[in-house]
Amino acid sequence: MLSLFRQPLSFVATKWQTLIRVAGDPYRPELHYMRGPGPKWRAKYQASRLNRSL
Repeated sequence: MLSLFRQPLSFVATKWQTLIRVAGDPYRPELHYMRGPGPKWRAKYQASRLNRSL
């Protein structure tokens, strides 16, 4: 009878551990995304913006 419950219990325990590991992961990708043009973009388009203002 005990072996009848062992496999489903093992499955639930594995899923629970996975959930805890994923929920406790401190990595937040939205903090690492680029938030606008960088220095290379500014260097490339700075000249065209200056020419337009004249």
